[in-house]
Amino acid sequence: MTIVMITAFCILMVMAVPVGYALIISAGVAVLFNGYVPLSVVAQQVYDQTQSFPMLALPFFMLAGTLMLGGELGRQLLELASTAMQRWRGGPLSTTVVSSVVFGGVSGSAVANASALGSVLIPWQKKQGYPPALCAANNATSSVIDVLIPPSIPMILYSLVSGVSVGDLFLAGILPGLIMAASFIFVCWIISVRRQYRMHKGGIRKRDLAKLALNSLPAILLPILIILFLRFGLATPTEVAVLSVVYSLLLSLLFYRDLSWKRFCDNVVEAGVGTGVVMLVIMGSAAVGWILTFDQAPQQMAEWVATNISSPIVIILMMNIIMLIVGMPLDMPPAILLLGPIFVPLADAIGLDRVQLGLMMVINLGIGLYTPPIGTTLFISSSIAKAPLGETTRELLPFFTMAMLLLLAVSFIPALTIY
Repeated sequence: MTIVMITAFCILMVMAVPVGYALIISAGVAVLFNGYVPLSVVAQQVYDQTQSFPMLALPFFMLAGTLMLGGELGRQLLELASTAMQRWRGGPLSTTVVSSVVFGGVSGSAVANASALGSVLIPWQKKQGYPPALCAANNATSSVIDVLIPPSIPMILYSLVSGVSVGDLFLAGILPGLIMAASFIFVCWIISVRRQYRMHKGGIRKRDLAKLALNSLPAILLPILIILFLRFGLATPTEVAVLSVVYSLLLSLLFYRDLSWKRFCDNVVEAGVGTGVVMLVIMGSAAVGWILTFDQAPQQMAEWVATNISSPIVIILMMNIIMLIVGMPLDMPPAILLLGPIFVPLADAIGLDRVQLGLMMVINLGIGLYTPPIGTTLFISSSIAKAPLGETTRELLPFFTMAMLLLLAVSFIPALTIY
């Protein structure tokens, strides 16, 4: 059934069928081709996956993010990042990187981050004299930092297929996320020095900076509170997600006082649509995963690799190459849900820590978000900047190089994934 399913899925993807539908249809085709398994199994697997209590964390984290970023708090965070970075060479470019770190603790979605930050920062950076293609490349790559800084939607999905604690994944993602941010800031600085982009001449009053930091502090505290609650077992991931929504509502109502009934309804609809898209993929992946398990494909692959490839280094490199290739056409949620059940037994066979594998997968598939031919954040950023895709791709190279170096470091230096 596995071969039939993979073939059907590839054909549907070439036909541009949405991923969620392609997964469900290909699973159904495989079951029909088998003839011995009732088709109702697909419907049962699709339904059963929606009954998972931890799955409730997804819509609540998304709602918390939309509540925080949709009002005054989002404006304060952006102003803080731009004010703090404007004294440095290439500061306007670095603002995107810093904003991605700060917003990463709120939204948890790279695509949402690319859209929200790009629509505000790219026009401003173009007015500062930076080329549209460079602004687009910077936004496309920096937005992926979002999936490493907790809370991270892809990490929650990986925990579902790997059995790893969400708290451990969130904690392990902080250091790689900060390293990626520092390396991208370095790239922005190097490019600005080499091309002699002008620096901001005006001074920054410490009082103004302190006021912005104070106003933004509640949002900056959210990822810290999430980590503490999960790390010390004070609440489950789902309970933390619900508390995040309550926290966001209280901030908007009492601290910033900018929450209207219309904005609340818009935020709920936005979070609901985002959840629906992810849930459809999760449901389809459940049916695909059942077929893979039924055919024992993950175990057979792990056994074949362990028998024919003796070097763990070669196996890890092979896993990275596969993830890079898969990450180009597929978005992160379906790629994680498809590759997770296959690579987790393989990681166990070579003694690779599951948390380390999770970070490898998130970074790898995150790189796929801005890698042609189907780079979601790449297309979003290029369209916002009105820059040719070819020029944006060329400007990607230094950022891409830094991300690949971080991927190799995370793959072979376990200390970088401390949890």
